[in-house]
Amino acid sequence: MTSSGLLRTLLVAALAAFVALAVAKDAAVSAPIDTPPTALQPGEFIWAPGIAPDGPLVMVVSLDEQLAYVYRNGLRIGVSTVSTGKKGKETPTGVFTILQKQVEHHSTRYDSAPMPYMQRLTWDGVALHAGHLPGYPASHGCVRMPYEFARLLYAVTNFGMTVVVAAQARQNAELAHPGLFAPSVPGKGEPSPPAPARLSLFETFRWAPEKSPTGPLTVLVSTASKLALVLRNGVEIGRARIGVSGDAPFGTQAYVLLSGTTGAPSPVVPGRPGLLWQSIPLPGYAARPGAMLDPEAVKRVSVAPEFAARVYDQLTPGTTLVLTDAAVLPETTGKALTVLSTGDETESKPSAEPAQAPPPPPPPKRPRL
Repeated sequence: MTSSGLLRTLLVAALAAFVALAVAKDAAVSAPIDTPPTALQPGEFIWAPGIAPDGPLVMVVSLDEQLAYVYRNGLRIGVSTVSTGKKGKETPTGVFTILQKQVEHHSTRYDSAPMPYMQRLTWDGVALHAGHLPGYPASHGCVRMPYEFARLLYAVTNFGMTVVVAAQARQNAELAHPGLFAPSVPGKGEPSPPAPARLSLFETFRWAPEKSPTGPLTVLVSTASKLALVLRNGVEIGRARIGVSGDAPFGTQAYVLLSGTTGAPSPVVPGRPGLLWQSIPLPGYAARPGAMLDPEAVKRVSVAPEFAARVYDQLTPGTTLVLTDAAVLPETTGKALTVLSTGDETESKPSAEPAQAPPPPPPPKRPRL
């Protein structure tokens, strides 16, 4: 073996060892779901997919916060610390889709550096993957994530899933600093869609199921915002003001609707049978197998009967209910989102890839990872 070949082999081995060390330092399990995202330390993450088991996925990467947020059916199911591009190699902002996935990938640009659970965002070298997280931007443009989070995310994504990379200097504050509720995300090259309007002083609720007639349903109740939101396929179809009695905190609770009834009247909708809501285990809370929604907790939350009846009529087994003390409304909406193109438009791939079919390979002379 030549001296240059030996040096390259040693460099590859060193990179592999470095990644292995980084993986060893990453958290192996999710932090408690109530952990504030900004309190996560490098390598830590939150993962609670049971909150919204079905629905469209969206990922928002905040360059300012060095955090990635994952939403399903409009509700946040995961947050992770990340490391994005360093100075001179900044991760481009904009709206992307996943073009390619590979569990074991090695860079063809940076000495075969290992990039586990790679999910490509551009054909010219930007991807999501597991890697070293020092607590600041340190990559060559990719978005590095904790190994276990990268593995969990990889298992639920499909080709064509939307990934937004945002910075407050270029996007609005809602995208650069996302919350529990998914921000409005435009398509690539499209203007930002209008966010759902807040209830006026004269409205107690709003109901528009025609915006998304079918699909998985999630009901989110926020005691901090005094608001109930109903989401279908990630689209808000209803919201209502709520009242909350008592000072005891709820924390964050999640339930899934089962078939059948309780055999007693509904405590929320007069004249209807009570429904069976089973607890979903969440990170940071002791597992309660078979536990059902506490009737006393239900009594503490009041909502307009007409709104409750309309939601009731839409409920089907598998619907999820999330009750949380966290706020869902952003403090500021910021300026309108401007979607930035990242590279030559002729290199763009169609965003509407088939869910399971692999995308076409890139042109032969295009630079790769």
